[in-house]
Amino acid sequence: MTKSLNFIFFFIFIVLLFNCGGPSQEQKQVIDAQAQLEKDLEMYRYVWGEFFKGDTSIVNEKYFTEDVTVVTPEGDLVGIEAVKNHYLNFFIGFSDVEFTIVDAFGQGDKIVKYFNFKGTHTGDFFGLPASGNKLNLSGTTLVKIENGRVSREQDFFDYASLMSQLQQNSGEVNIDSQSQGVL
Repeated sequence: MTKSLNFIFFFIFIVLLFNCGGPSQEQKQVIDAQAQLEKDLEMYRYVWGEFFKGDTSIVNEKYFTEDVTVVTPEGDLVGIEAVKNHYLNFFIGFSDVEFTIVDAFGQGDKIVKYFNFKGTHTGDFFGLPASGNKLNLSGTTLVKIENGRVSREQDFFDYASLMSQLQQNSGEVNIDSQSQGVL
């Protein structure tokens, strides 16, 4: 009896499979686009996870386009070395760095990352001298992906919160023009 039921279910499955005709070309494109987005998200999480573990060499041509751009209020930073040097400020300026991608999602060639950064301000950070204060900052990054590599990033966060957390005990903060605005 069990063999008969298995055969019947198998036969029904085969009939349904052939009668459905499989996914349309449009459905295949949607499936392929979703699969690519999942690969891009996995790559993106991996790269920034490794970078903030200390492997700064991961900012390279395998994961970033040659003309990768970080948008800042002072102007765009273009090229792999410029991007790497920009984000190295987080290691220069902070000890006990903790970076977490809280969430990341996307559509097509765009990713939105919600992040949290924690550390102790023990060094120069974009011209802001060490305060010894703890920083706990959350923000969002808009990302563009081209051919499976990062081509553009722009970070957004509460600048007033950053500054209030890093103020010197006197309440003064001395910063140069390169450290103002969106990082």
